[in-house]
Amino acid sequence: MTSPGFDISAAKLAIALLGALCLGVSKTGFPGLAIVNVLIVAELFGERESVGIILPLLIVCDLIVYPMFRKHGHWSQVWFLLPPTLLGIVGGVWLLARIGNEIARPAIGGIILVMLGLQLLREYRRRFLEHLPDSRWFLWLCGGGIGISTMMANAAGPVYTVYALVHRMTKEVFLGIGARFFLLLNVLKFPLLAAGLPGIGSLNLIHSASLRLDLHLLPGVIAGILLGRKLLALVPQRLFNGLLYAFSALAGLRMLFW
Repeated sequence: MTSPGFDISAAKLAIALLGALCLGVSKTGFPGLAIVNVLIVAELFGERESVGIILPLLIVCDLIVYPMFRKHGHWSQVWFLLPPTLLGIVGGVWLLARIGNEIARPAIGGIILVMLGLQLLREYRRRFLEHLPDSRWFLWLCGGGIGISTMMANAAGPVYTVYALVHRMTKEVFLGIGARFFLLLNVLKFPLLAAGLPGIGSLNLIHSASLRLDLHLLPGVIAGILLGRKLLALVPQRLFNGLLYAFSALAGLRMLFW
């Protein structure tokens, strides 16, 4: 199978579908698994290109997941975090427009390692995070971090998790606000990745070839969403997390250093 702009063999497609499956599962039970999809797509199709390939798949996930949690949280809770996040997104557009894969690869590897560190901090130092100050500087730090990491690597989940822990959100509110917030961000990012921003930079990372590839990967995403809750019941969470963290650390180091 071939697609203009991408070399897609049967083996590549099978591996990419595995990544899409991980993305779907991450939305319904294993949030950290989304990092695996980022690593797989970046390795197969290029670091910069992976950002444009993954975004439409994320939007499909968000459209499916949002109705599940719309009764929890309110849009008013999203607006406070939006201004610094939009500023971070603009910064991400500026960076993506000026770097090639030789720089994007270690940059995404670094982002993944930072996200992994935040995920570990969330799991093993939860009380420390809950006592961080709820201040304006913290709001702008989290918002900017979400904006840059979501624009550069579609990997902002751990930053949002830290923000939610500091605000002591319940699980339901965490999911409800997150579903709204990332649906809005991902829809806003679509034209930016497709065209860029005047005066900031042109990207052209979403195009006909990337969208055709997404159509091939869509079944994997939907299957992942359907299977996510069942897998959660079958796999011990602690064992799964340990394997996921180890894999993500090794892959992030590989992208960063070789």
